[in-house]
Amino acid sequence: MRRPRIDALALDSYQRAARVMLANHLITRTYPDRIALPLIRRWATELREDLGELFGYRLEVTETTARLYPVHDRLDDARPARSVNDRVFDRRRYAYLSLALAALGRAGDQITLSELAEHVADYASRIEGLELSTDRAADRDAFVDAIGWLGARGALTLADGDAGGWASDPEAGEALYDIDRPVVFALFRPPRALQHLHSVRGLLGDDTDHTPAEQARRVRRALVERPVVYLDDLPTAEQALLGGDRLVSEVEYCTGLRAERRAEGVALIDTSGRLSDTRFPGTGTLAQVALLLIGEIADAVLDLDNPLPHQDSPPDAAEVLLRELDAAIPEAGVFTPLADDTADSLADSEEPTVDPRPYPFLDHTWLRTTVTALTDRYGATFAAQWQADVGGLTTEALTLLTKLRLVRPVPDGVLVLPALARYRGAVVTVRVRRAEELFVTAADTATEGN
Repeated sequence: MRRPRIDALALDSYQRAARVMLANHLITRTYPDRIALPLIRRWATELREDLGELFGYRLEVTETTARLYPVHDRLDDARPARSVNDRVFDRRRYAYLSLALAALGRAGDQITLSELAEHVADYASRIEGLELSTDRAADRDAFVDAIGWLGARGALTLADGDAGGWASDPEAGEALYDIDRPVVFALFRPPRALQHLHSVRGLLGDDTDHTPAEQARRVRRALVERPVVYLDDLPTAEQALLGGDRLVSEVEYCTGLRAERRAEGVALIDTSGRLSDTRFPGTGTLAQVALLLIGEIADAVLDLDNPLPHQDSPPDAAEVLLRELDAAIPEAGVFTPLADDTADSLADSEEPTVDPRPYPFLDHTWLRTTVTALTDRYGATFAAQWQADVGGLTTEALTLLTKLRLVRPVPDGVLVLPALARYRGAVVTVRVRRAEELFVTAADTATEGN
């Protein structure tokens, strides 16, 4: 990494460019905003060299797009695609998105929504178990979510009409889109053709490369891709690299983030909010309940009079997910002459190892009871949808803590991970309006974490 090439006065601009590129992977003239692409283009040479050297990523920059091609060392379901209304994509939406990209790659400069739906419906009819019927509102909504995702990234630009009108009544509504072909082609360029794979592992980085340079890249990738990197998650050689100062300082210099070290691992703290897709602590009922729950969990862990039971960590969830996906691959769809032999090595591989470190265990009954007590105490400040749904609130709060790698789900409960202690000093302040004020809303409360 060429530190001397970047002037100290321009370092903040370079680091912002690195964070934007690492966070989004695709930059267009409008996505994630209109200032991102000029920023990336300014630092294209430095970013191309540094992201390649530090992380093994490939960066391609054109006049209209910047595309980062990362190397994934493990599967991660913590950053799903979301609709413009923040709806998490399900399998049907992912399928429609992939088929829409295929159709747009063969289209001209414009296309109507109904015409695109016809192409996707035709492709879907050739896939067992998948269908797009414009007579079903659920199918239309899922299809419009996929199109909205493409529109947000600039692959499609609405020229006339309204997609919402088409979703409500395809006979009465219509929408016309301009197609940005460079963005379409930049969006989906997988490193391997799926038909050439027996295993999803073929889409991941080569974990058999044990050269010092590649081991260092794997550790740096973990630092920018995971909320927390625990030493126990890494092989012995990579644990030693994480424990050193040089590797972590290189990532700090590139991203502008600051490393927080603990005995169990390292977390990069993003005070800018431009790298992480989840700000925590944050606003909103889920983030505030999660922070309150952390305080209760920390108190339970530190209660010497009532010590919690400890359990070993289960097999790595990413490894389990990989095996489940491999089991679902239709062998009839694999082009055998060009397929790799990953399946053979995978079949003979050992079962996922178990982390030997025991962690404090809390069962679902305790968690549900605790969230119920928090609801009784602060429920008037929660969003209306959660005030009468303690079960759903508990599930969503735990999902957030799991994503942040503060707890780990196990059968019948969760394991408490070390990084949770960072937020144990939560302080709650409830602001009360004066008697003469007429309206009280949930926005009038604040939850702060130290």
